[in-house]
Amino acid sequence: MNAQENFTPALIPAPQEMTLLGNWFEWDLFDEVVCPPQSTLTREWILPKITPFFKAGTQTRTGTLLLVKDNLSTDRPESYTLDILKHQIIIRSGTDIGLQYGLTTLLQTVQLDSSTSKYYSPCLHIQDYPRYTYRGMHLDVCRHFFPVAFIKRYIDYLAMYKFNTFHWHLTDDQGWRIEIKRYPKLTDTGAWRSETLLGKSGNETPLFDGMPYGGFYTQEEIREVVRYATAQGITIIPEIELPGHALAALSAYPELSCTGGPFQPATTWGVFDDVYCTKEETITFLEHVLDEVIDLFPGPYIHIGGDECPKTRWKSCPNCQKNIQTHGLADEHELQSWFIKQIATYLQSRDRRIIGWDEILEGGLAPDATVMSWRGVAGGMEAAAQGHEVIMTPGNPCYFDHYQSRTADQPLAIGGYNPLEAVYTWDPVPADLDTALHQYILGGQGNVWTEYMLDEKHVEYMIFPRITALAETLWSNPEQKDYAHFLDRVDVHQKRWHQADIRYFPYYR
Repeated sequence: MNAQENFTPALIPAPQEMTLLGNWFEWDLFDEVVCPPQSTLTREWILPKITPFFKAGTQTRTGTLLLVKDNLSTDRPESYTLDILKHQIIIRSGTDIGLQYGLTTLLQTVQLDSSTSKYYSPCLHIQDYPRYTYRGMHLDVCRHFFPVAFIKRYIDYLAMYKFNTFHWHLTDDQGWRIEIKRYPKLTDTGAWRSETLLGKSGNETPLFDGMPYGGFYTQEEIREVVRYATAQGITIIPEIELPGHALAALSAYPELSCTGGPFQPATTWGVFDDVYCTKEETITFLEHVLDEVIDLFPGPYIHIGGDECPKTRWKSCPNCQKNIQTHGLADEHELQSWFIKQIATYLQSRDRRIIGWDEILEGGLAPDATVMSWRGVAGGMEAAAQGHEVIMTPGNPCYFDHYQSRTADQPLAIGGYNPLEAVYTWDPVPADLDTALHQYILGGQGNVWTEYMLDEKHVEYMIFPRITALAETLWSNPEQKDYAHFLDRVDVHQKRWHQADIRYFPYYR
């Protein structure tokens, strides 16, 4: 490898500024890591990440990796600089997470010289920071359940591409996946369905596998995952669905419904009429559940769902109709808003804020609620106009359960078509949103609903390579984006996924 070769590293997401300096850092000369005092980044944590790049030897070792934590305050806490020089690498940031992002970038610069079997990084200067403060990926573990080992790998994938939020969808009609010690039947009963739909039902007679299915995470397992994510700079947002998508909970505690049941966790997909009753007992139950959720997840947000809640049962429920009259509400839509506000007020008392899908706009938003706009961008624009923070995650192109190719050889998916280019060219800020409201768009998120993802490899196939396109959309300068150049970099990353046994969709150029 020519030390003067102008090798441009395949960095994803692309940094804000990068200057190549025309030389190489040889990893076989690496000698030491120096970490700042009072930092979560330690020599012992970093060394395993870089040891694959150098061999022990008798030669003089002069290379140093120096992490410097600046004391200066900054309005970009995730920013960092990376300087790779011939005998020294310096990463600077005002925060530990900034230093970690610099290290993530450094690892992507490493290149193997096949002629010498040595690893090199090009000498360069990078100054970098994210475009958006919220960069999220979601995973539904209710339709199909995934073990802790895979949840950790999923978090690894997010950290690899500088996402900072993992939205963990833990409860739904098909399964309750989080241990709540006060209500053990939530997992004894609600975590297990009798069977699962095979394929799609459509208008034909549905077919089922006849096999009990389920699983849940113990509180200790959740603490373990939270610790693992925190170490990688990722905040976990748990989602506890209410007032709809509640069949799994109602199967365990049918008295929380409008009709009294009986119920069972859903064996098909879709929207179901039986939801939480809005009576006081339900609110108390949810407050107790959320108490335990809050103790497990230290982040500032709790996602309460709020989507796809039919009002059928409420219209004929004496308790719900009494609530409408007692509180002077116009209809069942305002009843949903009232119900969610009770939960939001309680969460505020526990120093937490709510995020909900854009249906929480119906009947009026709770104060300080953040809206996750999935039915297009209109809900997000409306929320921004009301002064609420918004996370954009429209089905097109942010639902990674949609097809990424129109060819007939693709595994079964729910529908839709979100190819790699659509994800890459998407902008979380709608073109017709008033400039004064741009400040309310926190960022965006990719969603992974698992009705048709039966195993871990299928999840990987649906997120790779689209996760890289979303990462660059949420981090990099939109004016510098170049799809052809992005594909060149994805080609390099594909080789790495193959080596790491990550299943990915082989996109067509």
